[in-house]
Amino acid sequence: MAGLDFAFMRIGVPKEPAPRERRVAITPQVALRLVEGRLAVAVEAGAGTAAAFTDDDYRDAGAEIVEGAEALRSDVVVVVGPPPLELAGAVLEGSVLVGFLEPFTSLDLVRLLASRNISSFAMEAIPRTTLAQSMDALSSQATAAGYHAVLAAAAASPRFFPMFTTAAGTIPPAKVLVLGAGVAGLQAIATARRLGAVVSAYDIRPEVEEQVQSLGAKFVAAPVDESLAAASGYAKEVADETQRRQLEALAPHVAESDVVITTAQIPGRPAPLLVSREMVEAMRSGSVIVDSAVGSGGNVELSRADETVVHGGVSILGPTDLASQVAHDASQMYARNAMALLGLMTEEGELSLDMDDEILAGCGITHGGEVVHPVVRRLIEQETGT
Repeated sequence: MAGLDFAFMRIGVPKEPAPRERRVAITPQVALRLVEGRLAVAVEAGAGTAAAFTDDDYRDAGAEIVEGAEALRSDVVVVVGPPPLELAGAVLEGSVLVGFLEPFTSLDLVRLLASRNISSFAMEAIPRTTLAQSMDALSSQATAAGYHAVLAAAAASPRFFPMFTTAAGTIPPAKVLVLGAGVAGLQAIATARRLGAVVSAYDIRPEVEEQVQSLGAKFVAAPVDESLAAASGYAKEVADETQRRQLEALAPHVAESDVVITTAQIPGRPAPLLVSREMVEAMRSGSVIVDSAVGSGGNVELSRADETVVHGGVSILGPTDLASQVAHDASQMYARNAMALLGLMTEEGELSLDMDDEILAGCGITHGGEVVHPVVRRLIEQETGT
C-alpha cells in the first residue's frame, strides 16, 4: 500500500481504550497463523494483558510489540470496539479498519473514516449467511455474553440453581426465564440448565421453539409472529399492539421466576421493552434480572447501564461488558472471526479488497473516500438533511 514502509503487509492491534473492555482483537494463536501467512503483526504493549495474554506470548508467536499509537500505523488495524475519534484520526489514511464500529450510531466516526479514505468493515454488519459463518463475531460474542449472564445472575441470586436434597431437607431448583432465544438466549438457556435450574424461554419468532425445547427448556406461550424473522435471521420490531399483548402474556411468567435474563436485541435499533416496572413490582423479593440488552436501550424499563438497580427487593443488573468478563475465550473466538474476514482481504500476503464480494460488500462501511453501506449512508443523509 502506498505510503507504508513495511516489508510485509502489517496488521495492527491497538490496546482497547474503553475502560470496561478486557478483550483483544488478535490473540497470540491467531497472530502466529497470520505470521505464517506472510503477514506482519504489530501489537501495542499490554494489549492482551487483561485477557491473560502477555507481550511475551505475542513475541513467541512472531508478532512485534510496539508502543503507543504505533499499532495504528499499519495497513490493516483490527479492533474490538469503535475507536474514539482522536485514535481514529491516527489511523493511516488509505488503510483498513476492522472491528465492531457501531456504524449505525457512530456517524461522526463514519464521516471521519470516509474523509480520511479509510476502508472500514464493521463486524456487526457481516451478513448472516452460511458462507460468512466463520466471521460471525456477533454470534461468537453473544455466546460469551449469554454464558456469563447466567453466572452473573447466579452470583447475585440468594437461591441455589440446582435442586439439593440434604439432611436439612430438599431445596427446590431456581426458576429461570430467558427472554429472547437468539444466540445469547440459547446459550443462557443451556448454561442455566447445566447449573440445574428449571428453565423456560420466550421469543417472538415461533421457529425457535424447537431449539428452546431441544435444550430442555419450556417454550412460553405468548404472542409470536411468523413475519418477524428478518431476511438477515435477526428479529425485527413489532407493532405496538403486539408488544402490548406480549407484555400482558409474559407478566405472570416473569412474576413466578426467580431469575429473568433478557437478551432480545434488534441490530441498528433500540432493544424492545419486555419487562415493565409493573412486572418487576410483581416479582418476589430476592429475584434477579440480568438485562444483557441494556447497551442498546435495554429490555427492562428500570435497568441502567453498568449499574445494579434494586427495586422492591428485586435486583436488576445492567452489565454492558458480559463478553468482556470472559475475555480470554471471547478474544479467542473474536480473533478467529477477524482472521477469517482478513482472509477475504488478502492474497499471498498482500491487501486485495474485492468490494464485489458479498461479504465485504455487506459489512463495508466506508471505501474510496465514501460511505458505501446503504443504511449508514441514508442515516447520514437524514441527519444532514441532504
